[in-house]
Amino acid sequence: MRVVGNVSSMGLCGFVAAPVEIQGNIASGLPGVTISGSVDGSLREAKDRVRAAVVNSGFKFPELKVVVALAPAEMRKEGSGFDLGMALSILVADRQAEPVRLTDTVFLGELALDGRVRAVRGVLPLLLAARDAGFGRAVVPVDNLREAALVEGIEVGGAQSLAQVVAWLAGHTVLESVPGGDSGPPPPIPDMADVAGQSEARHALEVAAAGGHHVLMTGPPGIGKTMLASRIPGILPPLLPEEALEVTAIHSVAGTLPSHHPLITVPPFVAPHHSVTATALLGGGTGMARPGAVSRAHRGVLFLDECAEMGPKVLDGLRQPLEEGRVTVSRRDGDASYPARFLLLLAANPCPCAPAHDVDCVCTSIVRRRYLGRLSGPLMDRIDIRVQMEPPGSTMLLSERGESSAVIAERVIAARVRARERWRAHGWLTNAEVPGRALRQDFPLPPEALAPIETYLRDGRVTARGADRALRLAWTLCDLREGGRPGAADVAQALMYRDREFR
Repeated sequence: MRVVGNVSSMGLCGFVAAPVEIQGNIASGLPGVTISGSVDGSLREAKDRVRAAVVNSGFKFPELKVVVALAPAEMRKEGSGFDLGMALSILVADRQAEPVRLTDTVFLGELALDGRVRAVRGVLPLLLAARDAGFGRAVVPVDNLREAALVEGIEVGGAQSLAQVVAWLAGHTVLESVPGGDSGPPPPIPDMADVAGQSEARHALEVAAAGGHHVLMTGPPGIGKTMLASRIPGILPPLLPEEALEVTAIHSVAGTLPSHHPLITVPPFVAPHHSVTATALLGGGTGMARPGAVSRAHRGVLFLDECAEMGPKVLDGLRQPLEEGRVTVSRRDGDASYPARFLLLLAANPCPCAPAHDVDCVCTSIVRRRYLGRLSGPLMDRIDIRVQMEPPGSTMLLSERGESSAVIAERVIAARVRARERWRAHGWLTNAEVPGRALRQDFPLPPEALAPIETYLRDGRVTARGADRALRLAWTLCDLREGGRPGAADVAQALMYRDREFR
């Protein structure tokens, strides 16, 4: 009786994982290996890796026609994570491995030529989907065990080699189940107390952190824009459990998850170079798109230094994720949609020559306007806070340290708690996520509080979108002062943050 090896695995399509059934069949014919099922180049090369791994693990590779099918066929499959499952399907079909424990188990892992099981990306979202699909066990590379252990409700075993997995199938050994090694403390975050002066910019970043608002900082080089930006994660609240899993899953798919700190609990800080391409920023690549910088900054901070040096098309690509909190990238193998709700922090010099003191500038007024004019109107309309930074005086540099990140974080966390309680029934976490319709209809402000916005709308100094964003900012200012509902002063201050000419 002919035996077909059936092994279960999981495949990723963008950020969505789905079960994949791997079937191995051995039949008479010319010796060779055929892999079918809409596979990419790395999977077509897997037949050589699998053959070498099987032989070097002490097993005999069938000298017959071997066909390995990955189903469903219409699902595009990529990556090397199917190697272990394909090798087991061949060994089971050749009766060199026991099939009993294959039921209810998913197998993930790349095979080295000597039979070792190498780590793969995307283990966390793959196992979350496997658990939801009803699987009770999973075998993963031992180097992914710490990440896999984050998934509750599924039994996970870490494998070091193909031979070990075959012995486990026969009941002769036990796979590792406890992550080894000490993860150690997380990397430290710079403290806000290190920043001398810049009280206005510090307060603006506190407001941005409390409500999730986007910020533009302009000022001469060396004034502290990058220094302030790198300290924002220290004043943001830790990620909630569901946020931490979502952020960790994104970094797992992107292949940027730290091996010793698999669960990301601190808001990520992503700062690409100003020469970044649209593909690197938004996501892309051949086949199915991978997460870009905007998705890796999800629930954290995306810092774009020297943003005026970036291409206008690259910057305008931010408009969709800023508005929707997601980014959708279309590639050859389909559309990939990734979460991308981040705090955008832009920093720019006031002009191309960028002198230390503005009086030394040699740029004409046209050149200065053209330089910052690379930031388009629709993009700037989505920036809630604009700060013009000035060089601190010598007294500021020699004065006492300012407030520490811990002190500022207490106020930020308290403001976020108030906002989260207010929007709990609607599922919004920060004021920046609240739709304008909800602010106007479900949480309306009295006419006297809306008077500054009406004046701005009548004078054409703010758009309808800008008015909604000013309302969100006003709610954040109200939360920071522990008020019940924004007043005219909160709305006016929100408009001042948005309008540089008004200031």
